[in-house]
Amino acid sequence: MSRPEPARRDSYRDFTTITTRWADNDVYGHVNNTVYYEWFDTAVNRWLVREGLLDIEGGDLIGLVVQTGCSYFAPLSFPGDVDVGIAVERLGNSSVTYRIGVFAQGSNAPAAQGQFTHVYVGRDSRRSATMPEGWRHKLQALT
Repeated sequence: MSRPEPARRDSYRDFTTITTRWADNDVYGHVNNTVYYEWFDTAVNRWLVREGLLDIEGGDLIGLVVQTGCSYFAPLSFPGDVDVGIAVERLGNSSVTYRIGVFAQGSNAPAAQGQFTHVYVGRDSRRSATMPEGWRHKLQALT
């Protein structure tokens, strides 16, 4: 299996800075692989909330993660800040696939690059639902 070629910092459209925590390091002295997925979730959902697309408590549509993955290129560790960049790789009618890069501050090459796909469903029905055009327009800004 080959890893994807990492995308440079300038291929991402929005960034969230996250401070690493003592608990993020594992016994090998670097951030544990599971923490990267928390960072992915934080960066994407922060953007969705900021743009008014995600109403956590009462919105009609919610995004369910149906696929995810990550490739690691360099270790990160506590203490330090990381920049988590997001971009849209694919925008469908009811789904969006994000590319996510995790960068040590000041680095143009990612320490890790991942992706995940949200499928939007009705909060109550849990059935696939078409994203409103306003959502698609905002998400296109991340392509």
